[in-house]
Amino acid sequence: MSAGLIPSNPADLMVIRNVTPNVATFSVPFSRFGKIKIGGRGTVVKLSSGALAVFSPTALTDDAKAKVEEMGGQVAYIVALDFEHHIFISEWSKAFPGAKLVGVEGLQEKRDKAAGSDAKIGTERFDVVFTKANKKETRIGGDFDADFDYEFVDGHPNLELVFFYRPDRVLIEADLLFNLPATEQYSRVPEAERNKSGGLLERVFLGAQGTKDSEPTWVRRANWYLSKDRASLTESVKRIAAWDFVTLVPCHGDTLEGDGKEVFTKVFKWHIEGKK
Repeated sequence: MSAGLIPSNPADLMVIRNVTPNVATFSVPFSRFGKIKIGGRGTVVKLSSGALAVFSPTALTDDAKAKVEEMGGQVAYIVALDFEHHIFISEWSKAFPGAKLVGVEGLQEKRDKAAGSDAKIGTERFDVVFTKANKKETRIGGDFDADFDYEFVDGHPNLELVFFYRPDRVLIEADLLFNLPATEQYSRVPEAERNKSGGLLERVFLGAQGTKDSEPTWVRRANWYLSKDRASLTESVKRIAAWDFVTLVPCHGDTLEGDGKEVFTKVFKWHIEGKK
């Protein structure tokens, strides 16, 4: 059940801030297996048209609603960034029924199976579905496409959608790259809980997903050997690396402001340059 994966009091814990004048993030605590503190983050972008696009939405709290209204209130697109980041799609879709829903292949079927037993999951239909076969031809919407480049990373196990917001040079992604620890996402959590150790499991995961080292060998190994389709992942990574972004907004861990491209190319060096 999805309720066990999310905080029961998101309004008390959510951190809302502007990364750029047109990009706001909604950061919350989230742990895998109740042990690994990876955090969660939704992102709202104001398009040049004035419409809003929501990526990997988190809980629609009163403060989140107020932020959306501050940004114009016209939610036109709601995007599930991968096969896993979809729990709050229904909540946002009910609040903004005119918004176009965007997702990846297999997610509709996954949600349909869960809809009867999980109160968070509704029966909404995706308007745009990316597949391995159609990804190069698929388009989302005129005003959306005017501001964004995007790539369906079907070579990743979670089937990632990655977006580049050109006006502010911001990359938005879910599980392609973690930037742990999740400092901002746990900043409003009581200190005792925030400092509670996740034990060996957390230490191993943080090591395998670390981006701080000058040569992050473990995360490179994880991306290289655990890919669903290495050739396709490499093609996608090279396409993303060609985009001119400076800020990288991940769903897990702190936002990279100013050095997003540098960290991305460092982490995916084996895919971009070829594994030596």
